[in-house]
Amino acid sequence: MSYPEPRYLGDTGEINATYRAADHEPELRSSGGTVTHYLATGASTNGQFGMYRWEMGPVPSGPSPHFHRSISESFYVLTGTIRIYDGTRWIDTVPGDFVHVPEGGIHGFRNESGEPASMLLHFSPGAPREGYFEGLVEFAVSGRPSEEELAEFYLRHDTFWV
Repeated sequence: MSYPEPRYLGDTGEINATYRAADHEPELRSSGGTVTHYLATGASTNGQFGMYRWEMGPVPSGPSPHFHRSISESFYVLTGTIRIYDGTRWIDTVPGDFVHVPEGGIHGFRNESGEPASMLLHFSPGAPREGYFEGLVEFAVSGRPSEEELAEFYLRHDTFWV
């Protein structure tokens, strides 16, 4: 494997780093207790990746097994115990554990511990996952859409349930 073609062609470098304090308010809160921090979106990384801090409350939550056709997804556990499905089995992951799922890989995650848990979610390339997360929260408030609308929503957000 070699380095990709350069994306920056200048000679002196640029001052363009971003900083987000740990106490920054989250962008999204669900009625089930999940809090989502948009650390880096595809829009802010020129489509290279998206990074989110996902904080789950003690109530069981998380998606069932599914896959994505256009993005890979990685999980880095920060606190608690999170069950992550690797396509063959559910693994009880703990702080410091890492799971990477390439495009097409079947995966899911759940907090079934009865305690709060958190992780970093990394998507590559940087698809607009914010619309997916926000849509799910909206469904919890406004009610589940029709089967046709739901199928279109999942297709638009590259989520295929198994």
